[in-house]
Amino acid sequence: MNQYIDTMFWSSTDDKDQPMDKNYTAGDLSAEAKAQIQKDCETFLDKAGDIIYEDYSQAGHDFWLTRNGHGAGFWDGQWDHLGKEVVKQLVRLSKSFGEQDLYIGDDGKLYLS
Repeated sequence: MNQYIDTMFWSSTDDKDQPMDKNYTAGDLSAEAKAQIQKDCETFLDKAGDIIYEDYSQAGHDFWLTRNGHGAGFWDGQWDHLGKEVVKQLVRLSKSFGEQDLYIGDDGKLYLS
């Protein structure tokens, strides 16, 4: 989950188009965002844990990127040794969670749309 959050920050930008990892940390996440991240990561792990067990950190990174349609993710080579069908399964599973954007709320806390 830590790598998922780290990836979320470096791949997101604030209202001034600055990378969020430069000015924000996990401590800036709202309680709602933390709960959603926990739920999504646990659900993903429940469904794919037997596949991604060899590198949970990389899987967290790729889960965030894949679900949000970035140019990298499960399909960019790290998981090729598992076979094309397994990679497709990880991509489909990630996409099933839908895209999320990190944004700054009026209270200065970070939320997920």
